[in-house]
Amino acid sequence: MNGLLAALRAVAEPTRLRVLALLRQGELTVSELVRVLGQSQPRVSRHLKLLTDSGLLERFREGTWIFHRIAHDGAGAHLIQRLVDLLPADDEVLAMDRERLRAVKEERARAAADYFRYNAERWDRLRSLHVDDAEVERALVSLLPEASVGDLLDIGTGTGRMLALFSPRARRAEGIDLSHEMLTVARINLEKAGLANCTVRHGDLHQLPYPGPAFDAITIHQVLHFIADPAHAVAEAARVMRPGARLIIADFAPHDLEYLRTEHAHRRLGFADEEVRDWCEDAGLKPRDVVHLPGRPLTMTVWLAVKPERTPHVAA
Repeated sequence: MNGLLAALRAVAEPTRLRVLALLRQGELTVSELVRVLGQSQPRVSRHLKLLTDSGLLERFREGTWIFHRIAHDGAGAHLIQRLVDLLPADDEVLAMDRERLRAVKEERARAAADYFRYNAERWDRLRSLHVDDAEVERALVSLLPEASVGDLLDIGTGTGRMLALFSPRARRAEGIDLSHEMLTVARINLEKAGLANCTVRHGDLHQLPYPGPAFDAITIHQVLHFIADPAHAVAEAARVMRPGARLIIADFAPHDLEYLRTEHAHRRLGFADEEVRDWCEDAGLKPRDVVHLPGRPLTMTVWLAVKPERTPHVAA
């Protein structure tokens, strides 16, 4: 009862209702909300704090940026749904907010397009060296055959493609990445696709921003060859996996294309099956299937590992 009353008091103010209506359309930074609402940063921040403290919003930091989004779980999430549905669609203030938000998103999209334009030639050249992405994705999906995979984490999410691929099967899908530019691209892609159960956040795969087991499935797609200590990344992924959860790694088999180091920042030239198996076993995971997808000249490999279920305690 007290929680519901606190939430109702928090939303009983025009600006805070506007905030909820805006965040219903996707997560936004404080500065973006300031631009749309036309109010000072301290004032907007106070409104956001009240909504967050009442359980209606979630707040997370991405470098120097602070993002806010609608709560996905709990009574707050259900309350927001009902309140926003009651807002009049023809309200002039809300219509102006939507128009200003559209302008903010268009500006964000232009910046992302410029980033892609700058890097597209290098990425396209790399894609031509290995098997078609669609074949890789079919292999990934085949290793998560269940209708629902629960909560999914995509490590090094990039453009958010893995989130989009598994979104229909996930209750919640979250991606992390160190690149602010790629996170911007991912947000745009997810918004365009209308994938409300998908979110992205800034995060380091060497120190995942979760205190303990939180996911039923984890994907690491073409990420490990960029980093110096892939074994640690696998161990960190295992740390946040629930019992029975699956880890799917997709990366290159060993190759000798040295120019990928200088032109594409690859630290490792692929991985042998035995190496990945050892990482998984050292992290307490049980290696399962391995799928090889030959390309010209790069072969893509997909590895599956499972976190064992807890052994039930037997009384003496």
